[in-house]
Amino acid sequence: MAKQPTGKPGEWFWCLKHAAVEEGPECPARNRLGPYPTAEAASHALERAAERNEEWDNDPRWQ
Repeated sequence: MAKQPTGKPGEWFWCLKHAAVEEGPECPARNRLGPYPTAEAASHALERAAERNEEWDNDPRWQ
């Protein structure tokens, strides 16, 4: 039996597999970033991830 995706309507995700915003439990969690409160926020998931990576890469506590 296949594992059911987790999430619920009203939660927005960026699907890495489809490179698209999806609402609720469309794809498995391993393929998604989120949840985000809006579709607009989910559409910027990759940008936000890049910003966070940059912050962490330059965090003096980890150097």
